[in-house]
Amino acid sequence: MQACGLDFGTSNSAIGVIRDGTPTLVPADDGDTLFPSAVFFDTETPGRVLYGDPAVAAAIGQVEGRLMRSLKSILGSSLIEETTLIGKNRVPLSRVVELFVGHLKRRAEAFTGSELTRVVHGRPVRFVDGDPAADARAEDTLRAIAHRVGFTDVRFVYEPIAAAAHYERTVRSEELVLVADIGGGTTDIALIRVGPGRTALADRKDDILASNGGRVGGTDFDAQLSLAAVMPLLGLGTTLVEKALPMPSRLYHELATWASINFVYTRANAAEARELQRGASEPAKLARLVKTIAERHGHRIAFAVEAGKIDLGEAENAEIALGFLEDALAAATTRPGFEAAIAERTRRISDLVTACLSDAGVSDVGTVFLTGGSCRVPAVREAVRRVLPSARIAGDNDLLSVALGLTEAARRPGKA
Repeated sequence: MQACGLDFGTSNSAIGVIRDGTPTLVPADDGDTLFPSAVFFDTETPGRVLYGDPAVAAAIGQVEGRLMRSLKSILGSSLIEETTLIGKNRVPLSRVVELFVGHLKRRAEAFTGSELTRVVHGRPVRFVDGDPAADARAEDTLRAIAHRVGFTDVRFVYEPIAAAAHYERTVRSEELVLVADIGGGTTDIALIRVGPGRTALADRKDDILASNGGRVGGTDFDAQLSLAAVMPLLGLGTTLVEKALPMPSRLYHELATWASINFVYTRANAAEARELQRGASEPAKLARLVKTIAERHGHRIAFAVEAGKIDLGEAENAEIALGFLEDALAAATTRPGFEAAIAERTRRISDLVTACLSDAGVSDVGTVFLTGGSCRVPAVREAVRRVLPSARIAGDNDLLSVALGLTEAARRPGKA
């Protein structure tokens, strides 16, 4: 049976197959092997659904429709059973995930020229913090979706363990490595014994000394940067004239959070924003909030914030362009300001590393393997270094190592 490795991520996804004996990732039309985890329902052309980069481009280009992103973040919660309004129809959110996973499967089948029936599916160490029952439901949901799109054999592997399998191909001697997979929605930590003589072992359970994880990642960083730098330009932190009351913050928090942006676009919220503008001490700022809701600019703001976050990975200063709200409008931000905004989240990452080491009874390791897009944030790397200051930091294909490791696992038979 043909098999594949599937890394369904909060922000980006990838799918790989064994081709000519080598784990190979499936490309999109533009040749990129990383697919944004996005689905766009085009209401200008009923029945047209776009995925990945085309979905993002349609949303940014203001094509009339509905963009769905960060759906992995609601797995394990009651929201996955909710529906969303697409045109005149209500569509279950689990169905949106199914459409995206089915799209990846079809891309891989077109690439290989054969049907794929087996999948090694990545999963975070914890979909949900502190709720084993919800965590089990999240995996069950993904398994059911995989079956519905046509996979008959579904096996799950923790994402940091898949990353370790990819890293293991590069080592020349046995070592203990801490893998930190810091993605869009979750941080996953695993302490694993690797080595060239261990790759062929059928059972690697004894090599996994400890694993840990939590719901903290790049989308949290986006939200905090948006709240700190962008939402004040829309009125967050200002006051109402009456009794100098603080401006209510609910709409701002929902606009700053990828998974809740679509829920802002209601008549009730639009009316609330107009009412707040009438009572605002700085009505010009509230006018931007009114426009954001009326013209559905929430995702454009979120993409602009994400771009600013990426810029701050390389520079000390960045501008978040908001010209679609007002000519020449931009939010100035700095790396120190961004790091202050996400300090609570990066401390959480340090705590997860510490807990994993404690669970294993280990105080130090020689190597830390960083993977996941959020490990490119300097403050995230520093959060790991604070716990393991003398460790060598390794990292290769930080956006793709999990997918490659899952694909490597797909070549070996295993229990579904």
